[in-house]
Amino acid sequence: MIGHGFMGAAHSQGWRVAPRFFDLPADPVMAVVVGRDAAAAARAAQKWGWADSSVDWREVIDREDIDVIDIVTPGDTHAEIAIAALEAGKHVLCEKPLANTVEEAQAMTDAASRAASRGVRAMVGFTYRRVPAATLARDLVAAGRIGEIRQVCAAYRQDWLTDAEAPLTWRMQKDRAGSGALGDIGAHAVDLSEYITGLRLTSVSGIIDTIVTERPLLAEGSGLSGTASTERGAVTVDDIALFSGRYETPAGSRYAPLAGFEATRFATGRKNGLTIEVSGSKGAVSFDLERLNELDFYDATLPGAEQGFRTILVTEPEHPYLAPWWPAGHMLGYEHGFSHQVVDLVEAIHRGEQPRPSFGDGLHVQRVLDAVERSSAAGSSWIAIPEDQRD
Repeated sequence: MIGHGFMGAAHSQGWRVAPRFFDLPADPVMAVVVGRDAAAAARAAQKWGWADSSVDWREVIDREDIDVIDIVTPGDTHAEIAIAALEAGKHVLCEKPLANTVEEAQAMTDAASRAASRGVRAMVGFTYRRVPAATLARDLVAAGRIGEIRQVCAAYRQDWLTDAEAPLTWRMQKDRAGSGALGDIGAHAVDLSEYITGLRLTSVSGIIDTIVTERPLLAEGSGLSGTASTERGAVTVDDIALFSGRYETPAGSRYAPLAGFEATRFATGRKNGLTIEVSGSKGAVSFDLERLNELDFYDATLPGAEQGFRTILVTEPEHPYLAPWWPAGHMLGYEHGFSHQVVDLVEAIHRGEQPRPSFGDGLHVQRVLDAVERSSAAGSSWIAIPEDQRD
């Protein structure tokens, strides 16, 4: 695993726990974690169960005992590391968004395509697909339970930047992160909407804005959670993104559904509020990450006196991913999606199949994010999203 910290902890938990609950066709061995600071990487290895640590990702990629490279670094390093790993014959799991630019994402996807011809696999980490309630929503839509899709509302609301004096970190710098709320959390809303509906966006119209334009720098040596200095730096990414989108026309339908999206780090009181509601001709599904063990389902085919949203407690062994876990009613948490990610990746590699979401899927999301930025710069005009070849 290259990188550590918040996402490194989540991915490490996934690698540690998945083989203890699921019967995997191959046993993951947590060989080495890589970081820029030797002492910090060594502490991460000891804390999360990695056998070794290193400060040289290139040396790790060259090791013959390494089969998979898991990338959890800031976006500005994804392309270089992923392409080198794929060319070295390593399977790759890369955190979202896939890259900082469409050009980088295209280069990564091209490298993944070349590697696939040699049996090497690549997957991007849109982990919320693997929350059982979100997967169940996808299954209900695919089974036709809500009928023809008419409308989608998706939002990802957080409030961790409402304090204007919160220090400037890499996530607020365009050269490191690529974009702000749009790419960091808006990418999740886009991907989850397409996953649940089975449809891709074809055009968008939107606006992005930066609410707090400068913040105090972190005091030298204080770390990401350290104290602020008296110096200030510019925030070069968006704090909020609001956009509309139109999907492709579903097979057998004459209507291309519309969607509304919101991504913000300034939604006071919302901690990790990813919500998505898909409305159809026969019903609707509604998911809220802050209630991640529940899915609201509306069946419009019932008699009028019986209609209304009902809450499905998604903890039964018949529900996606849940059979190996706890008895019904015993809840899962945020970290379990990362174990499910490991399961899907390992099983796909073993079967010689393309894991989902692919780098091609990640490239498409990158094109959506880019189109939103260009739409905002052009006065919220509608921007078409180039059609990608589906892998």
